[in-house]
Amino acid sequence: MDTLARLEATIASRRAASPEESYVAKLNAKGVPKIAQKLGEEATEAVIAAVSGSNAELVGESADLLFHLLVLLNARGVSLDHVLAELERREGLSGIEEKASRSE
Repeated sequence: MDTLARLEATIASRRAASPEESYVAKLNAKGVPKIAQKLGEEATEAVIAAVSGSNAELVGESADLLFHLLVLLNARGVSLDHVLAELERREGLSGIEEKASRSE
């Protein structure tokens, strides 16, 4: 988790950089809809790698997916700690129980 925390901090610091010098700043300059679109593209690429790619391709696409998720979370003001707290809240629940609790 230290790697993700460091990446989250790097993303936060690069958000204010020049879009000509930082990919994170460039994405943020385009707004949340573009960041979300990019996340969707990366998710699709991860799915394709899982189905028909090598493990190395899946690892690379998964890294891209996590990176873009952190960029989106940062753009929306949501920290990784918020996501981790939600995962901890769900720990010990079956997926079926957790999903049913959301519809109540």
